[in-house]
Amino acid sequence: MLDVSKYEKTKLLLIHKTKTMKKYFIAMMAAMLLSMPAMAQGKKAKSLEVSFNYQKQPGPGSNQYAVWIENEKGEVVKTLFVTSFTTKGRVRGNEQPMRGYVKRPNCVPTWVKTVKANDLSDQQLDAVTGATPQAGGRQTFTWDFTDQQGKKVKQGKYRVMVEATLYQASDIIYSGTFSTQDKAGNVTLTSKLTEPKESHQDMITDVKAVLK
Repeated sequence: MLDVSKYEKTKLLLIHKTKTMKKYFIAMMAAMLLSMPAMAQGKKAKSLEVSFNYQKQPGPGSNQYAVWIENEKGEVVKTLFVTSFTTKGRVRGNEQPMRGYVKRPNCVPTWVKTVKANDLSDQQLDAVTGATPQAGGRQTFTWDFTDQQGKKVKQGKYRVMVEATLYQASDIIYSGTFSTQDKAGNVTLTSKLTEPKESHQDMITDVKAVLK
């Protein structure tokens, strides 16, 4: 003879276990979804994105900048961008062509010295040169962990550099050290301004370096 009470107890127990498993499954899925952003941030970086707001300044001797990557020895691994006047100058009238940093030695002098611009050909400089933006806006540059020849660099520590000639001899440099083995996230930057009271500091602002 069937024990009804025992059957009902078993049935209720199975229902309770089923509901418990559903709650556990839902809670587990919710936890996984919530952790996805953190998991993404925990991934090893594959590139570095450098960006800043640019606002064109009035007057000569301004609006020149360079973005590059150095190794631990302070050697340039890759120039991501340098403004055209710096490398090509500007010819007016019967003037002879002359590189901008020669005509105006205050033009991003740190980049010029570090990259050894005098040892580079016009073709090599052309490969990293771009026009100075005529209007303000966000400027973005990406380093894919390759050198100037397009070869993957060795794993290790590197330094990102952003230099801007604000006006005449007034110069500002942003720099930050990171490793190619770091996980995705922001790179801490420090800045050094040669003329603290310079009125053209709005030329580049909100400088960021992000490993992605």
